[in-house]
Amino acid sequence: MTLDQFTRGDEQIARRYEYEDESVLAVDFGTASTDADVDVVDGTVIVVDDDDQYELELPDGAVDANTFIRNGVLTVELEDDQ
Repeated sequence: MTLDQFTRGDEQIARRYEYEDESVLAVDFGTASTDADVDVVDGTVIVVDDDDQYELELPDGAVDANTFIRNGVLTVELEDDQ
């Protein structure tokens, strides 16, 4: 699912920030999601929060992804193609 599809039905707030050599995706799951886990598998970011699982496809051209969750905010840092 894309970032737009991901946020449309679940009322999450998401932003994409573009920098010179990287992009950053930020998705706010809310304060109830402070114990969520995140992993990247085959170009898909997978978030597991209690019994819920969310999947977000990385954009084309994403070379490397660093993911983490702090205070219910998922951050995905992507290095752009060089």
